[in-house]
Amino acid sequence: MATEEVSKPPSLPPYPEMIFAAIDAEKEGSNKSSISKFIESTYGDAPAGHTNLLTEHLNKMKDNGDLVLVKNNYMRPDPNAPAKRGRGRPPKPKDPLAPEPVADAPTRPRGRPRKDPNAPPAPKKAKPESSAAGAPTKTGRPRGRPRKVQPQLAQNGVEAN
Repeated sequence: MATEEVSKPPSLPPYPEMIFAAIDAEKEGSNKSSISKFIESTYGDAPAGHTNLLTEHLNKMKDNGDLVLVKNNYMRPDPNAPAKRGRGRPPKPKDPLAPEPVADAPTRPRGRPRKDPNAPPAPKKAKPESSAAGAPTKTGRPRGRPRKVQPQLAQNGVEAN
């Protein structure tokens, strides 16, 4: 049983090769349906899920730069065309002469450094006497909201105007 050969259907070339053959057959590029028709007519019966495989390979080849999509037609990229830049700001050029950081140097821990317990205490700052609460400042007025003025009451408990 192991010596018998099982009849297999003829194997198809890889999808990128079939796609390039379909694109080269037409001069102005090919859309997805014309590529699919070319593959089916040239290579016979397509495998199950042919449209999904074709779409996947076309997208992969487009992302890699093997194909260019112009007006819904896939074409080979022009070798003389400038490379397309990606979106966003380009990265800084690497300086080949820049020294690499030394690994032997002690690294500082993150965050604010701890207080030295042996250091003498810092001298206290003297407060100026004129800045007491309610005292006038440089402008002559006390700071903050003025106090609420209480109306004076008359002898019989009625407010005076």
